[in-house]
Amino acid sequence: MRFESFIASQIIRSKPYKNTISAPIIKISILSITIGFLIMLISISSGVGLQKTIQNKISSFFGHISVSNFQNNSSQSSLTPILINQEFYTNNKIDEINHIQSVAYKSGVITTKSTFEGVVFKGINEDFNWEIFSEYIIEGKIPKINNKITNEVIISEYLSKRLNLKLDDKFKTSFLKLDSSIPNIRNFKIVGIFNSGLIEFDEIYFLGDIKHIQKINKWNSNQIGNFEIFIKNFNDISKTSEKLYSTTPSNLDVINISDKFSDIFNWIALFDMNILVIIVIMILVGGINMITALLVTILEKTQLIGILRVLGSNISNIRYIFLFNGAYLISIGLLIGNIIGLGLIFFQKSTGFIKLNPETYYVSEVPVDLNVFTVIILNLGTLFFCLLMLIIPSYIIGRISPTQSLKIN
Repeated sequence: MRFESFIASQIIRSKPYKNTISAPIIKISILSITIGFLIMLISISSGVGLQKTIQNKISSFFGHISVSNFQNNSSQSSLTPILINQEFYTNNKIDEINHIQSVAYKSGVITTKSTFEGVVFKGINEDFNWEIFSEYIIEGKIPKINNKITNEVIISEYLSKRLNLKLDDKFKTSFLKLDSSIPNIRNFKIVGIFNSGLIEFDEIYFLGDIKHIQKINKWNSNQIGNFEIFIKNFNDISKTSEKLYSTTPSNLDVINISDKFSDIFNWIALFDMNILVIIVIMILVGGINMITALLVTILEKTQLIGILRVLGSNISNIRYIFLFNGAYLISIGLLIGNIIGLGLIFFQKSTGFIKLNPETYYVSEVPVDLNVFTVIILNLGTLFFCLLMLIIPSYIIGRISPTQSLKIN
C-alpha cells in the first residue's frame, strides 16, 4: 500500500475523526451524493424507458418506415395504390430491415343502434407482424387472414367502449367509394380487442382484412396502399430510410415515423436535454458539498499536514491523501445511491407502482430502462467530475505553514 493511501485509510477509520465537528458535514456530503445519484439514475432510466416505449408503440402500429405513393402522404386513406411486387419487398438486400408488411388504410364511419364513430380501417395482409402487435391485445384473438376474405377484425378498447361493443359483436362500417357518392357498407365481427396506450391512435384505428379495401377501391389483389418496414435498430432509421429511398421507383415516397410523427418525437427528444440538465445540477450540488467537507477536513487536520510537511512529504502527496479521502466518501454515497436507486427501478419494473396519464404520456405507468453499461458510466462519470471539482480546493494545503500549524496545536 502506498504511504498516502495508508494515511488516508487511517484518517477514515479513526474514531476521533468520526466524532469531530466535520462528521455531520461529511454525512451531509455523502447524503447529497446519494440523493443526487439516485435522482440521476431514476431520471435516466425513466427518460430512456419512456422514449423506447413510445418508439416501440408507434412502430408496432406503423412500422419504422413507410413506403407509399406520394399522393397518400397527406391523407389518412390510401388513395393511389402501388404494386406489391417491389424489388425491396420480394428481394430485400438491406441488412438493417427486419420485416416488411403490406397494408392499406380507408376512412369510414362505424354505426351502431345508438351511436356512430369516425374511424380508419387498417387493412392488413398475411405478412402482418403479429409478433410485435400481439402484446397489445387484451381480449380475444388475432383475425385469420389468408387467401379468402374474412370479416374478422380487432378493435381498440377505446372504440369498443365508445360504441358499446364487445367480443363476437358485429357492426357496420360505411366507406366512401372513390367513384361514387353512395357509401359501401361492410359488416365486421370483433374477434379481438387491443389497447396500445396511444390514445390518439386507439380512438380511430381498427384492423382487418386488406381485401375489403381492395374491393371497395376496385384494386387488384397485387395492389396495396403502402409498405410498413420494421428495422432491427431504431438508431439506424435515418440511414435505412436513405437506402430505401435510393432503391425505390421515383413515384414512391419513403418516410420514417420520426418525420411522420415529428411532434411526438420532438417531444421525447427533449427528455435527453432534461436528463443532461439534471445530471449537471446533481453533480454540481454533490461536488460543492464535497468541497465543503474537504475544506473542513483540511482545517481539522492542519497539525497532521504540518507534521507530514516537517517529515518531508511534498504538497502533492498530502493533497493525494485528502483526495483519496474524498474519493472514499464519494464512493460511499454512490454505493448507497446504487442500492436504493436500482432497488426502486427494479420495483417499478416489476410492479408498475407509479402510474401516468396515458392521454398525456402515452403510457399508463412509468416505464424504466437501464443497462449495466449506463450504470457503470454514470458511476465513473460522477466520481471523476466530483474529484475534478476537489482538485482546486485541495491546493489550500500548500498555503498551510508547517510551523504555524504546529504552534496552533
